[in-house]
Amino acid sequence: MQEEAAQSAIDTFISAFNAPDDSRVTTLLSQALTSDVVFWGPLGQREGIEEVERFVLDLRRHPAGAGTMVRCSAVDMPDEWARYQWVFTTPDGGPRLAGTDVVHLRRSLIDQIIVFAGEIKPSGS
Repeated sequence: MQEEAAQSAIDTFISAFNAPDDSRVTTLLSQALTSDVVFWGPLGQREGIEEVERFVLDLRRHPAGAGTMVRCSAVDMPDEWARYQWVFTTPDGGPRLAGTDVVHLRRSLIDQIIVFAGEIKPSGS
C-alpha cells in the first residue's frame, strides 16, 4: 500500500514536467509534494514547493525545446524512502539526460527529493 502511494506521488511529480501548459504545473506539484519540500538538485538545495516549481518551469523552457520526462524503472521503496530512475529527452533527438531520484515521503507526499543526474561511471578498480 505504501509503495503504491509513493509511486502515485512520484508519477504525479514527473507529470508536472510534461504538463500541457505551465498553469497545470502548480496543481500537479501540490498533489505530489509537501509545501515545505526540500529539493537537492543539480544547482543546489531549494526549499518549498515554489522553488521546485521554478526548477520544473526552467526545465520545461530548455533551449532545445520542451522535453519529456519519464520514469524508466520500478519504484524501489524500503520504508519511507523510495528511489526510481528517470530519463529526460528534448524533442527531435536533442539532448538526453538520465538519472536517479531518491525521495522521502510523509503522509503519502514527497517531502524530500535528491536528484542524481547523469550516469555513474564505473570505478577504476
